[in-house]
Amino acid sequence: MTKQSTQMIKFFTFSSLLVFFLACGDSQVNPNDLFSISIEENKNQFQQNDAVEIHITDKNNKQIEKVTYSIDGVVLPVSDDKITVNINSLGNKTLKAKVDYDNTSVELTKKIKVLSSKTPEIYTYEILNTYPHDNRAYTQGLEFHQDTLYESTGKKGRSSLRKVDYKTGKVLKQIDLDNTIFGEGMTILNGKIYQLTWQSGIGYVYDLKSFEKIDTFQYGESKEGWGLANDGEKIFKSDGTENIWFLNPDTMIEEGHTQTVTNKSVFNKANELEYVDGKLYANVYQLPSVMIIDAISGAIEGVVNFKGLSDRVTKGDNWHDSDNVLNGIAYHPTKKTFFVTGKDWDKLFEIKIIKK
Repeated sequence: MTKQSTQMIKFFTFSSLLVFFLACGDSQVNPNDLFSISIEENKNQFQQNDAVEIHITDKNNKQIEKVTYSIDGVVLPVSDDKITVNINSLGNKTLKAKVDYDNTSVELTKKIKVLSSKTPEIYTYEILNTYPHDNRAYTQGLEFHQDTLYESTGKKGRSSLRKVDYKTGKVLKQIDLDNTIFGEGMTILNGKIYQLTWQSGIGYVYDLKSFEKIDTFQYGESKEGWGLANDGEKIFKSDGTENIWFLNPDTMIEEGHTQTVTNKSVFNKANELEYVDGKLYANVYQLPSVMIIDAISGAIEGVVNFKGLSDRVTKGDNWHDSDNVLNGIAYHPTKKTFFVTGKDWDKLFEIKIIKK
């Protein structure tokens, strides 16, 4: 065989391989070029348990064998060309459609919002008792352990963790944070105090009895630290967005999240948190109100209007209405009442929540 013949064989072999790989490449068609998800009236916003008319539009006359719809891994059965949006966690979601055709399958996705099916109920409050509170405590976290109040304060140069006699306002123990750190929310679980910082991306763990710092933890997808609470098993964290994160208390890793929603929109104002009987009570950022949130679904079931409460606080020379706002809510497990205060308020209020 001549050298020229050998080169020709190599050329044709390479050409054949090239054609083969190009053909394979052409077979990797974008699923959206074959099919699309069609929803009634082109809606992308629904309420929990809505029945939604849906189908797959076939763009290339493929033989569709089966379609499976799901959200968050939960399969949504089809009946009369409708799916029922029955999912546990609400908010911004990705609807997936697995389309089986011609002995193969592709996955389509569509961004939607799933909101609460009910309008939030409105609540007001009754003051049961008033106690003194340090007017230099820029309250970011508030929680009872037994009959003792624990508080986390903010502002650089003033951030601290405190153990407080709520009846007198006397600080029993205090740890000051570094002057470069802005303290945020805190919660107590299994003999430990967990405290957030705002934008430093780090949290602290203390021994409840000794108040000694025993560990630190880093944030995950949540870039900021706002509020903390716990249900006895997991820790809830707010971060200034619509997300409420679920943290493993042993690792402090974010293992999931829900989003706060009303029946009309996704809401992103949850600040300081308190957990009571399946509900999260969350201060609304810079507003005199507290949301009552289902801790699993994220549905905002109620709003407590605390308008007028700040009028009972002595306002000092450095008072700024936009800054010294209501923040801090704690539930007393024995008295079964709530305690609320604000940033640099000189009073702590024991209150009863009343449905209007």
